[in-house]
Amino acid sequence: MMLTAIGLMSGTSLDGVDVALIKTDGRRVSALGPSGYRPYTEAERGVLRQALAEAAQLDRRDARPGILAEAERSVTIAHAEAVAAFVAQHGIANDSVDLVGFHGQTVLHRPASKLTVQIGDAQALAKAIRLPVVYDFRAADVAAGGQGAPFVPVYHRALAQSLGREGPVLVVNIGGVSNVTFIDGSDTLIACDTGPGNALLDDFVFRTIGKAFDGEGKLAAQGQVDEAWLAQALQHPFFARPAPKSLDRNDFAALGLGDWSPADGAATLTAFTAGAIAAILPLLPKQPHSVVITGGGARNLTMMRMLRERLAPASVESADALGWSADAMEAQAFGFLAARGLKGLPLSYPATTGVAFPMTGGLLARP
Repeated sequence: MMLTAIGLMSGTSLDGVDVALIKTDGRRVSALGPSGYRPYTEAERGVLRQALAEAAQLDRRDARPGILAEAERSVTIAHAEAVAAFVAQHGIANDSVDLVGFHGQTVLHRPASKLTVQIGDAQALAKAIRLPVVYDFRAADVAAGGQGAPFVPVYHRALAQSLGREGPVLVVNIGGVSNVTFIDGSDTLIACDTGPGNALLDDFVFRTIGKAFDGEGKLAAQGQVDEAWLAQALQHPFFARPAPKSLDRNDFAALGLGDWSPADGAATLTAFTAGAIAAILPLLPKQPHSVVITGGGARNLTMMRMLRERLAPASVESADALGWSADAMEAQAFGFLAARGLKGLPLSYPATTGVAFPMTGGLLARP
C-alpha cells in the first residue's frame, strides 16, 4: 500500500530544515510532491554550533547536558514550524498524511564506540504537528556494529532504477560530509562516506568572510588551488580504506590549513572535496558510467566543474537536471525510510554501513 509521507532533514551543514512530500510503499516511489525549507536563524545556528562542540564530551546517547538541552528544544521547534508552514503553504490536509520521517540533528557520530546522537524530541514533535513520527533511524544499525551512515542508499537505488540506464550509476551527495551510492542493477548496492563535503569549506568561508557558505562557488572560482597542501591532505589514511566507512562532520577539522586568502582557501577546500570523491573510484568494482550530484554541493558551480574534470569519462549531472531534487533529496529519503521502517524493511546493508546483516530501524512516536 502506498503511504503519503513527509520527510524532514537537518544536515551537518546547519543551514536549516528541509521538508518534502513523497508517496511510497517503502520499495518504489510512486510520486514526489512539493518540498520546502525553513532556514535556521543566526541565533539557532549559534546554539547548534555550541552543541556540536559540547557533544564531543558525550558518552551516552540520551544525555543532554548544558547547551544540548536548549539545542534539542530549538531543533524540535524549528521542525514543527517547518511542517506547519509546509502543509499550510501547499494546502495539505493533515488527514491526508500517513506519517513523518524525522532524522533530527546529528551532533555526534562515533560508530567505533557504538555511539550516534541525533537531537530532537520526536514525541513533542508528533504532538505539535498531530501526526505519527518515525525517528531514530541510525541507532539500531550502530548498536549492531554498523557505521550508521550513509542511510540514503536504498532511496538512491529506488530513484536510479527509475532512470533505466545502462551501466553503473554513482550518486554523490555533498552535504557537510560527502557520501556516495554505487548502484549496478538491482544486485549491487555499495555506499560510504568519501570525506569532507561542504563542512570544511563552509567553516572556512564563515571564519574568513562571515558568510555561511560560498554561494555558487563564486569565491573559489577566483582562487588558486594550493596543490601541495591538497596532495598532502589526500594522503589521509581514510581515503584508501575500502567501503563501507563513515565520518563525523569534524573528523577533518584538525587538518592544518594553509595561510590562504579567502579565495585560495575556498578553491583549495573545494578541490579537496572533489579529490576525496574521486578517490573512491579505484575502490569500486566497476567504473560508473554516470554520476549524479545531489546535496548543497550540486549548486556549487566550481565544485561541479572540478568533479567533471576528476570523474571523466563518466557523465556528471546534477540531480535537478534529472528531475530529482538536489535540495529535497535527503528529506524525501527520510520520508521513504519512514515507510520502510514502519514496514520492517531493511534500511541498511553490509555493503552500505558494514552491519553484519540487513537492518531495519526507526521508532514510532504517536501524537
